[in-house]
Amino acid sequence: MASTSVSRIVPASPDKVWSLIGGFDALPDWLPYIPESTALEGGRVRRLKNPEGEVIIERLVDFNETERQYSYAILQAPFPVNGYVSTLRVHAAPGRDDVAEVQWSGRFTPDNATEQEVVDLFTGIYADGLDALHATLAG
Repeated sequence: MASTSVSRIVPASPDKVWSLIGGFDALPDWLPYIPESTALEGGRVRRLKNPEGEVIIERLVDFNETERQYSYAILQAPFPVNGYVSTLRVHAAPGRDDVAEVQWSGRFTPDNATEQEVVDLFTGIYADGLDALHATLAG
């Protein structure tokens, strides 16, 4: 099993960041790669589309409002992996209340790809996503 994790300090309080990204169906609010999200099964599943129209279906597997984190599994996607589970977390930055640290991590098993290829793929997705979040909050 492979894994990767990316963290960024963003220019908003943890509560403000969580209010933007903490909804499982909220990706289109801050992630340009996902312009469309449809909540299914009472909000426990999201059906996403990327700009190319490819469908990604994910299931919420853990949600903790107090800890400001949730985890999800990919059920269907155009990615060369199996067993994908990812977690999005918002932490307070030590000694600061005007910024937050956001961590996006995932673990997965490569499928018809090398471990390095899938680690690079998801590291890039997470980094681009957190850069977009930073830009949204700074704007």
